[in-house]
Formats: sequence, structure tokens, C-alpha cells
Amino acid sequence: MNAWAVLLIAGLFEIGWAIGLEYADGFTELVPTVATIVAIFASMLLLARAVETLPIGTAYAVWTGIGAVGTATLGVLLFDEPATLARAGFVALIVLGVVGLNLTGH
Repeated sequence: MNAWAVLLIAGLFEIGWAIGLEYADGFTELVPTVATIVAIFASMLLLARAVETLPIGTAYAVWTGIGAVGTATLGVLLFDEPATLARAGFVALIVLGVVGLNLTGH
């Protein structure tokens, strides 16, 4: 599989474990806790695979960017976090930063 596709999947698992932390409720809920731990492991394993090919700085920035943007978006949709213009602007800055690193990192 293409390293970028692996990195995308790793980022999706990062979103999964970050959201899982909310559902795990301080690791007191068994099923969400197990799912969160599995997602953490999968995310790290896939990130490790991706950086066998991709530069670490670029890959890590993309991975955390996917996680940050996805988690912030789901926080609004699932947990009634504020959906303000300022928050949307700062999320856009994360995306811009990741794209910029990607464009200059090769």
C-alpha cells in the first residue's frame, strides 16, 4: 500500500483514539477503553510504516494534522463543542500548515 494511504489511515486511527478518550471516561468504561488502546496501537504502527518511506517531519505533521482537524470537527459534531468562526479559522491554519510542510518537505 502507498505510504500516503497508510499515513491517512494512521491519522484516522488517531482521530479514533482521541475521540475514544472521551468515551472511555478516564479508562473506566471497558469497551471504549479497549477500543481506544487498539486505535492507539494501530495509529502508531501505521505511522511507523509510513515513515519507512516518508520524511518523519512531514509524516508526523500530516498525522497530527489529520488528528487535530478530525478531532476538533468531531468534537463539534459529537460533544457540542463551540463551532465558532475563530475555531474554524484556527483549524484552517492547521490545514494550511500541514499543506505548507508537505509542499516544502520533499
